Amino acid sequence: MARAFDRKLILENGEEYAGYSFGGRGDRVCELVFNTSMVGYQEIVSDPSYTDQAVVMTYPIIGNYGIADDDYETKTPTLGALIVREYNDNPSNFRYTRTLSEIMEENHIPGICGVDTRMLTRSIRDRGSRRALITGMDTALEEGLARIRQTPVPHDAVQRVSCKKRWYSRTANHKFNVVAVDCGIKLNIIRSLNARGCNVTVVPCGASAREILAMDPDGIFFSNGPGDPEDAGEVIGLVRQLRGTRPIFGICLGHQMIALAYGAKTYKLKFGHRGGNHPVKDLRTGKIEITSQNHSYAVDAASVEGTGLSVTHLNLLDNTVEGLRCEKDRVFSVQYHPESAPGPQDSSYLFDQFIAMMREDRGHA
Repeated sequence: MARAFDRKLILENGEEYAGYSFGGRGDRVCELVFNTSMVGYQEIVSDPSYTDQAVVMTYPIIGNYGIADDDYETKTPTLGALIVREYNDNPSNFRYTRTLSEIMEENHIPGICGVDTRMLTRSIRDRGSRRALITGMDTALEEGLARIRQTPVPHDAVQRVSCKKRWYSRTANHKFNVVAVDCGIKLNIIRSLNARGCNVTVVPCGASAREILAMDPDGIFFSNGPGDPEDAGEVIGLVRQLRGTRPIFGICLGHQMIALAYGAKTYKLKFGHRGGNHPVKDLRTGKIEITSQNHSYAVDAASVEGTGLSVTHLNLLDNTVEGLRCEKDRVFSVQYHPESAPGPQDSSYLFDQFIAMMREDRGHA
């Protein structure tokens, strides 16, 4: 006998999608987005940038290689929810230690499978990201829509996912000391810096410029993270105070906050960029990189003029700004993820640029 649907999505425009539950069981209101990656669901589930978002995976089968202890992007996942076409709870992978559903249940992340993800993805693509309620089949449409309307849009995501006290990630025979401001930092960013001879001190998003400079770092890093960059006013102010004092590198939300600190503007995209297949052009070399992306907001290209920043990279799909630089202040940033795991890895050279900038700065000190 066929299993009966037991969970559903109610979208704020009245659309409904029925499916089967896995992972956590609680009801939740989230922003609905889609990701086009074919691999890397563990990294997606554990990426703090997905806080408060329900992610629709366009790849049709999820869970088939389980969860591996070494592949987390954060120790405590904060994903809103996961929606998939087919969920596999019997992984085939010698590295796996637990199933995806087990990890989601432990972290109270609801999941729905059996959904027509092609139709749902097209709806998001055509009509834009919307809020949705993950709930039981017995929830009436009008009740669900009322719950969505009554749930406030959160503006404290960065504060919730940032570490509460500083912590350290050291490597043998280090050459540089980097302070990373944690707005929802991915662990592979820290691994990428460690692999290049950097000891990393991770500080909360509320750290002061005085506190950071007292550590005498060779470079300062501003991390990725969730939500609207304008909600992170404290960190934007921190960028303003620190620019010009040390080499600075920003990724994703860090890129947007650097832009805002210099006086540029950001805006929300219709459905964002999420996946590992975005072509980006380096305007200085002409090289095309295939990049991994995860963001809802972009920097307004027209607003960059006159700020002291220059645009270094463009997205070839929609011409959005993908990179910025201020030569005078030794600041640069990218919208995409050069540390992306499991890939692509076309952009890892950006970490080498950060190393070169710190080495040059030290030589002039």
